[in-house]
Amino acid sequence: MLEFEAIGTHWQIDLPKDIAPGEETRVRILIDERIEEFDKNYSRFRDDSLVTEMSKRAGEYTLPEDAKPMMDLYEKMYRITGGLMTPLIGQVLVDAGYDAEYSLQPKPLTAPPAWDDVIDYHFPTLTLKKPVLLDFGAMGKGYLIDIVGELLERNGIREYTIDAGGDIRHTGGEPLRVGLENPLDFTEALGIATIADQSICGSAGNRRAWANYHHIMNPATLSSPTDILAVWATAKTTLLADALTTALFFTDYKILHQHFPFEFLLIKADASVYYSPYFPGETFVPHYAENRRSIG
Repeated sequence: MLEFEAIGTHWQIDLPKDIAPGEETRVRILIDERIEEFDKNYSRFRDDSLVTEMSKRAGEYTLPEDAKPMMDLYEKMYRITGGLMTPLIGQVLVDAGYDAEYSLQPKPLTAPPAWDDVIDYHFPTLTLKKPVLLDFGAMGKGYLIDIVGELLERNGIREYTIDAGGDIRHTGGEPLRVGLENPLDFTEALGIATIADQSICGSAGNRRAWANYHHIMNPATLSSPTDILAVWATAKTTLLADALTTALFFTDYKILHQHFPFEFLLIKADASVYYSPYFPGETFVPHYAENRRSIG
């Protein structure tokens, strides 16, 4: 098992028990190098990142090869959600206090620009019509988990579980039971999901919250959603599962289901629980279990 801190969260990677110690060390070095490469490209918290450079200079950029799946999905989500899920939210988050220093001191907010007013994207070229601070937080961690999983597989490791701050990719072996954290009581699981050869991600406004905000921001209202306490989504990739846990704060699941295969469980502020028919889990805390509603 590998445990370490990276991109602001705790990682645990469960590997086969028969992996040689030397091989485990070699793989750990490869993982560290790959995470550093990803972070240097896409982190808005680093002075030396590509994202920070884009926030200072308009013009044409040649994107890294790994940018395509994430940028393609961001553009698709932007169109589907009517602009509510956008990588252009970066400056809004900074002004709200979620900045590189984690000041958590809000300033007046200004709505982000529209995609077509700022971005001309035809991979591998991204042309910025003016400097803009991009934020890939709505799916970047999930995508990095997939990248690390693919690295393991290229090195002959076909059975593993990657858990980065509760976002999980499971491949091979026995199905994995995952506790669903109660957003009103961090010490309690409100249910269990069971995944096999898939990913599960969760998002809630209780972990990164300050003032009247949390890490999810509505660019139209310049406020954080309060009608939903928590969302979990399962999908084939962690990139998609992570993205959906943000999209479901803004967009009806029926619209998203027209475009993506996934299952979900959603808890509203009144403790009612909504879930898709094939979500691989259950809630068992009475306060929630008594309010379950299938919406398939």
